[in-house]
Amino acid sequence: MEYKEYRDGDAFISQKRIYFADANPTKDISLQQIMKIASDIAVEDYRERGLSREFLAEKGYALLVSRNSFRIHKRPQENQVIQIKTWEGKPEALQLKRAYEIRDIEGELLITGNSTWLVVDLAKRRMIPTKMFTLRPNPEKEISVDCLDPAKITAPDGMELFGKHKIVYSDLDTNGHTTNSRYAAFIEDVIPEEFRSLNLKDIRLNYSKEAVLGEELYIYGMISEDKKTLTIIGKIEDKEISFESQLFY
Repeated sequence: MEYKEYRDGDAFISQKRIYFADANPTKDISLQQIMKIASDIAVEDYRERGLSREFLAEKGYALLVSRNSFRIHKRPQENQVIQIKTWEGKPEALQLKRAYEIRDIEGELLITGNSTWLVVDLAKRRMIPTKMFTLRPNPEKEISVDCLDPAKITAPDGMELFGKHKIVYSDLDTNGHTTNSRYAAFIEDVIPEEFRSLNLKDIRLNYSKEAVLGEELYIYGMISEDKKTLTIIGKIEDKEISFESQLFY
């Protein structure tokens, strides 16, 4: 089967099959693959518009995902062909905004999402206001998709240690950074067994500080009193927060 990539107005659309390695033991797409698909199509959207990672770097910029939020209406499964649509929305002062829709090939809605991105000045190694990112016109249309806002996540008191993960070579991407989708794998690895058979409705994942090669993440979690929400955070060497997440069932 030929998988298409094309532009429809302001949106970029790509098709793919969920392969064996993309799914978990229940044949559902893994959380890591959801984040990877979202990141990859965002990069491809820019590349297709002449704004590849290499071009951005030459101009002194890098775009880093800051927060993700996805609502799972129906979880894609192994061998299913899906269509991913992404588009940018009106940016905030310090964050670019991007939306996602994932549907099956017949058009049924599977996943909706929203993300925010930081513009980094590579020379000064700090984020800059989005109005200074002038390599393409800023979108004017507000994003409205059916998912939770990618808002700040506050770690509750009394969290317990769920696990640890040392950052290894296979966690790194071509920039030598821990790939953002890998954090979803770290989360999925520590989900308590009693939650694995439940239907995940929403996931929010915020990135605070990258864990680099050789550092160890201490991953803490807490189950809400109604047992419908998991909060999972990672701390670099048990000190600085690296990521925060919430999973809603």
